[in-house]
Formats: sequence, C-alpha cells, structure tokens
Amino acid sequence: MSAAPSPSVENRVVDSVRTMLGLGGIIALVVGILIMLNPVKSGAIVLQIVAGVVAIYAVGVGAVYLGSAIFSKTMQGWPRTGNILLGLLYIAGGILLFANLSAAATVLAVLLSILVGVLWVVEGIIALTTLKVTGRKGLTILYAAVSIIAGVVLIVSPLIAAVTLWVLLGISMIVMGAIQVVRAFFLKA
Repeated sequence: MSAAPSPSVENRVVDSVRTMLGLGGIIALVVGILIMLNPVKSGAIVLQIVAGVVAIYAVGVGAVYLGSAIFSKTMQGWPRTGNILLGLLYIAGGILLFANLSAAATVLAVLLSILVGVLWVVEGIIALTTLKVTGRKGLTILYAAVSIIAGVVLIVSPLIAAVTLWVLLGISMIVMGAIQVVRAFFLKA
C-alpha cells in the first residue's frame, strides 16, 4: 500500500502548476499584445523566421543529397545524377530564400492563406455531402456556407486574410493569456 504524498509535496506540485500556468499566461498575453501593437510587422518578423528555417532546411537537405550521391559506393548512373541535381536544386532554393527573406515570407503567407482557403472550401463542400445523414440540416448548411465563403475570401485576398488571421491570433492570445493568469491565482491545492 503506497503512502499518500505529504502535504508539502502536494503543495509544491500545485505551486509548480500554478507557476507554469501563470508564466504561460503572461507569455501569451505579452505575445498577443505585441501582435496587436503592430500586426503587420510582427507577422512579417515571424514569417521571416519561418522562411529562414525553411531555407536552412533546404540547404541541409541539399547537402545530404549531394553527400549521398558523391560518397555512395553503390549508387550509379541516374540515381547518382538525380541526387546531385536534387541536392543542387535544394541548395539553390535555400540560397534564394536567404537572399530575400522578406519576399520569401510574403510568398509563404500567400501560399498558406490560399492553402487554408482551398481546405475550407473543400470542407464546406464535404459538409454539404453529409446533408442526408446529419440530424441538423440547417446547421450543416450554415457551416458549409460559412466555410465556403471564408475559403473564397482567403483565396481571393490572401494577404489581407493572413493579416486578419494574425490579428485574430493576437486577440485570442490576449484573452487566453489573461484567463490563464487568473486561473493560476485561483488554483487550489
């Protein structure tokens, strides 16, 4: 039979959880406020970081393909040539991304917005296909209409949509961060 944890151990665990909730809430609150202070600039910075990570990944993968083609003792002919070409393409792509991170970030924002838009349109269409089996046809039609309309808006104006989604993220981080901080104060042992 195991002994119940001592009150001091339980209090330390609760204090740790409380601290983590509070820190997480404060971080979310600060990030949300920073997003709201300048959503365009903060979004551009984050996307440039993401573009930089993608560029590093591309150069790394390119080096792996080149290395495997050059140092492989068994790879010959077209596989070796293909790996060399693929490695060079990855490295060239990574260098192009590094050359202009802000343009890469803009392209990334547009592509992500369009991708989400297409997914929302498809999701709305799929929702419409379930009308025969759903119990709430009105809600399904409303959901499908909102999904399709929102998807089309994202596809037609991806940059405005990306900024709007970024602002919504900032608002939700402020609200959720504040709630998390309050929860940290009222957590009981």
